[in-house]
Amino acid sequence: MVDFSKVQAIDFHTHAEEPCNHCRDDGYNEFQSGMAAYFRNPAGSEGMLPTVQDTANYYRERNIAAVIFPVDAERETGFRRYSNEEVAQLCAANDDILIPFASVDPHKGKAGAREVRRLVRDFGVRGFKFHPTMQGFFPNDREACYTVLEACAEEGVITLFHTGQTGVGSGMRGGMGMRLKYSNPMHLDDVAVDFPDMPIILAHPSFPWTEEGLAVAQHKPNVYFDMSGWSPKYFPEIFIKYANSILKKKMLFGSDWPAITPDRWLKDFADAPFKDEVRPLILKENAMRLLGVSDKAV
Repeated sequence: MVDFSKVQAIDFHTHAEEPCNHCRDDGYNEFQSGMAAYFRNPAGSEGMLPTVQDTANYYRERNIAAVIFPVDAERETGFRRYSNEEVAQLCAANDDILIPFASVDPHKGKAGAREVRRLVRDFGVRGFKFHPTMQGFFPNDREACYTVLEACAEEGVITLFHTGQTGVGSGMRGGMGMRLKYSNPMHLDDVAVDFPDMPIILAHPSFPWTEEGLAVAQHKPNVYFDMSGWSPKYFPEIFIKYANSILKKKMLFGSDWPAITPDRWLKDFADAPFKDEVRPLILKENAMRLLGVSDKAV
């Protein structure tokens, strides 16, 4: 199990990208090439996406714990999802460094809710990743997604929502059908009201709605930010200002691996104008509190 007294940081946002148990679907290479161009990262090139085991090895070498998840976006993209069960099993085999999250398309309703409960109870999943743009839903659409969110709340797990612009479909014809409007963080204000005891993480700085995201995180006690998807050197000034002050206990280190590596993120974080007393909160302590773990192996 992860010994939180020894790891130097907790990366709250890493992806299990490579499809499992089958070859890549038609269009998947083009999708990943677009992602690689967006992030200026060769990881999306054919044959270069890391497996979950590759990810575990990479993070173990750096002594960084990692929250990892697939994204269930079959309905909108046509790409078969990475099995939640397989990711959880690989996490269990590498539980000294990996923390299992999962993903369920909220449109699956009651079937999705059953999957949530099964993954939590039988596979030890700690949270669920949702991508409103990639999954095609407004987070505050009760009919579209609340059945799945209710299961998450009842099981006491963390929910993590993509917010803001996305590299998915960037530069592709029609943006690969991805609609940015779904990922305005203000939609999550309703979710935070309706599920006041469910931890909600806004992934990324929420550009171009950064200030809306900061407002929601400040106003709602159960809302947090992960700082993934951007190099810290590009963070908006107001984002850093809030991280250094009223949201210092709500900000979480996240890289967006493999699109952005923790090596790159941490290097730029060291050079960014964060207060010394805030850095350990962002890198580790806030994540530990959110996960409900102490400074020991669990």
